[in-house]
Amino acid sequence: MGGPSGFPPLPARLVRWAAMRRKTRIPPAPLPQRHGVDPVRVRLPAAGPWTTVREHLVERLSGAGDGVVDGMFDAGLVVGADGRAVPADAAYVPGTFVWFHRELPHEVPVPFPLEVVYRDEHIVVVDKPHFLATTPRGSHVAETALARLRRELDIPTLAAAHRLDRLTAGLVLFTVRPEERGAYQTLFRDRLVRKEYEAVAPYDPGLVLPRTVRSRIVKERGELTAREVAGEPNAVSRVELVDHRPDGSGGLARYRLVPGTGQTHQLRVHLAALGVPILGDPLYPEVTAPVPAGDFRRPLQLLARALEFTDPVTGEEHRFRSSRVLAAWASYDRWAAGTYDGPSDGQ
Repeated sequence: MGGPSGFPPLPARLVRWAAMRRKTRIPPAPLPQRHGVDPVRVRLPAAGPWTTVREHLVERLSGAGDGVVDGMFDAGLVVGADGRAVPADAAYVPGTFVWFHRELPHEVPVPFPLEVVYRDEHIVVVDKPHFLATTPRGSHVAETALARLRRELDIPTLAAAHRLDRLTAGLVLFTVRPEERGAYQTLFRDRLVRKEYEAVAPYDPGLVLPRTVRSRIVKERGELTAREVAGEPNAVSRVELVDHRPDGSGGLARYRLVPGTGQTHQLRVHLAALGVPILGDPLYPEVTAPVPAGDFRRPLQLLARALEFTDPVTGEEHRFRSSRVLAAWASYDRWAAGTYDGPSDGQ
C-alpha cells in the first residue's frame, strides 16, 4: 500500500541512507594541502559489492594503473577522518570518508604572472593570464590560478567564486573565508555580476552592430565543442564594435562582449556564428590540431575585461577592470608570428 502521497514507500535501506546523509557532517580534511592542492576526499557509497575500502578505491581509481592503489595503502597514504592510515583490509562502512593525495601530473609551467588587482579580508581579485586554468581539473592541477595563489599569498582557504576558461585571460574572483564562499557564488548564479569581455576578431563591414545574439547552446559531456541547436534560447550575448583597422587579412576589429547568460564557450560560439571567430581559437569555427604543451605563442584573443557587483558581505560597490592589451591588437604581425612579448600582451 502506498504512503500518504500515493507513491510506494521507499525501501528501508534507502530510508536509513537518507537519514544518515542528513546527520552526517563532512569532517575537515585531515591532510594538509600539497603545492596548494587539496587532498582528494572520497565518501564511500551507500551500497555496493565491496567488502573493504581497498576494493572500492581499486574500482574507483581504475585508471590510475596497476598497483597504484595498493602502493598508496602500503605507504599509509590513505587516511581516515582522524588522520590515521587506513589499512588495506579495513572493512567497508557506507558513508564514511577517506582522504589521499594523488600523484601530481607533469605540468609545463605557465610562464606568466598572476596580477592581484584587489585584496581584502573577504576576496581576492586577480588578472589571470592566458593558458592558466582557474582551478585544478584534469591534467592541470598545480599549474592553476587557485593553487598558485594559495602558495603565493599563503591563503590555504582560498576558493574560486566562478571559473574562467583556461585559454581566456582576465579577471577572476576568489573568496578568502569558507563560510562566505556561498554568498559570492550566489552572485554569479543569480546573474548579479556584470561581466564585460573584449575580443579581437576579423572585421566584417557588413555585420550590423551592436546586436544581441540569442540562441540555444548545448555541450555534451566528453565533447570538445559546444554547438547551437534549435529550441528555446539559453544563451544571450550583447556584441558591440569598439574599433577596427586594416590589420591582418581583410582587417581586424575589437569587440565588446556582454554576456547575459553563462553557457560554456558562449561568446566563442556566438562570434563564430556571426562569421567573426575570435583569433587564436582552436575550437571554433572548427577544431584545429591541438597546441603542443608549452606553446604559448598565439593565445586566444579573448579577455575578461570587467567585473562589477555589490559585495554581499560588506555592501561595497566593486568595479574592477583588467589593464591588459590583447596581443593581436597591440601588434598583429608579431602575434601572428608568435613573437609578441609586450608587457601587457594579454598573456
